[in-house]
Amino acid sequence: MSGDTAPEQPQDLTEEMRARLLARPELILGDRDLMRALIGARDADLGANVIDIRGRAMQALETRLDRLESAHESVISAAYDNQSGMHTIHRAVLSLLEPMDFEGFLENLEINVAPILKVETLRLIMESGAEQKAEMSGSLSIVGTGTVAELILGGRRTPRGDDIILRPAARETLPLHGDARAPIKSEALLPIDLGPGRFPALLLMGSGDTGRFSPAHGTDLLRFFGQAFRLALISWLRE
Repeated sequence: MSGDTAPEQPQDLTEEMRARLLARPELILGDRDLMRALIGARDADLGANVIDIRGRAMQALETRLDRLESAHESVISAAYDNQSGMHTIHRAVLSLLEPMDFEGFLENLEINVAPILKVETLRLIMESGAEQKAEMSGSLSIVGTGTVAELILGGRRTPRGDDIILRPAARETLPLHGDARAPIKSEALLPIDLGPGRFPALLLMGSGDTGRFSPAHGTDLLRFFGQAFRLALISWLRE
């Protein structure tokens, strides 16, 4: 008698297992590993010179499914980030409405609003209508005529208009960030139109994160915050 062990033969499906698979074929269809094994077994039976079109089609469909799942996850992630960002902006806007006087309004920017927005600096820059050096007091900086437009340009020659600017920190704005908790790497500039007869203003945000404010990012939430800030600021200037 030979001492070699005979190869184990594959066992047939039991009647119970067969009935279960016939009743619920999705148990196999939903398992990618099982489907790959079935396709591989079919290709082995056909030989190397025969192409199974159905098997190739299933592989193509599986690749498309992977791409769809990846896109689906990206959409869910973006929606979650957008909802989280909206919640943050709403908290910041509510904080703008809490102070009882203009001095408290300015102090609140640095003490409460900046931490809510998770930025190192939050500065209000207002032109005085005179030629003067910047005067900084807390979160307020008074600058000379034309300074806001120069800050928006950030060393560029091409006018940027009055839209929101997201960019790496510019040399022109670094002094106005003041004593930040961390070196400013990126910044957001929100131009503030205070209406006819008033000089322009600017809301300056600074972050220690290089990728926090990038030209590729959307500005819808910041635009909403800027509009709410503008209305709050105008209401204080009227008093």
